[in-house]
Amino acid sequence: MLFTLRMSMMGIHFLIAGTLGLILGLCRPFNPDNSRLCARLYSWPALRLLNIKVDTATEGLRDHQRSCVIVANHQSNYDLYVLGKVVPKRTVSIGKKSLKWVPFFGQLYWLAGNVLIDRGNARQAKQAMLTTTETLQHQDTSIWVFCEGTRNLGKGLLPFKKGAFQMAIAAGVPIIPVCVSTYAGKLSLNRWLGGRIRIESLPAIPTSGLSMDDLPALIERCREQMQACITRLDNQLQLAKG
Repeated sequence: MLFTLRMSMMGIHFLIAGTLGLILGLCRPFNPDNSRLCARLYSWPALRLLNIKVDTATEGLRDHQRSCVIVANHQSNYDLYVLGKVVPKRTVSIGKKSLKWVPFFGQLYWLAGNVLIDRGNARQAKQAMLTTTETLQHQDTSIWVFCEGTRNLGKGLLPFKKGAFQMAIAAGVPIIPVCVSTYAGKLSLNRWLGGRIRIESLPAIPTSGLSMDDLPALIERCREQMQACITRLDNQLQLAKG
């Protein structure tokens, strides 16, 4: 009963947030801070409707003063609500071109200045990467990437895609990992407390002076740090339950 009520309210919320986001995007199209504001529109009401408690330790991400590439683990569609709480100012993301056609959400995603790429078209994908380098170097804007490339459904980190790390090296900007405790498959949306999640940002990993030859080591370093952090966050939540 509670689950059905919540899903009904979430459907209404999704439409309202999408409408408000579209209005924001039309009033100031492609403003790089639209993404943060839209993320809050989706996140804050949703977390309250679902009664999901999200504990954050992301001051390093919030206070970072220059462009960077933010990489995060990707678990489910609920990441929109969970991670929307911590998206910093002037941050856009990279998404699949097909997102543009999702009613309300797709249009506001595009108007928010996010980068849409056709992963099946190598030429367009390469051009998009050149655009992101320009954005990072000259537009005081950070880029958020789900480095696994797809949802892991809470079954552990998948292999990381190279794109985010190539962007960071090409632009000479640091990488900031954002780690979310494992929640996919663990939420209890038919109970009053829907669940508890922890998010933590790690210290920036510099890329200045690195070349593409350093790419494998950079990816492995980032993945190891994120895996260790996610394991620690999961253990903390488990202890808190006990």
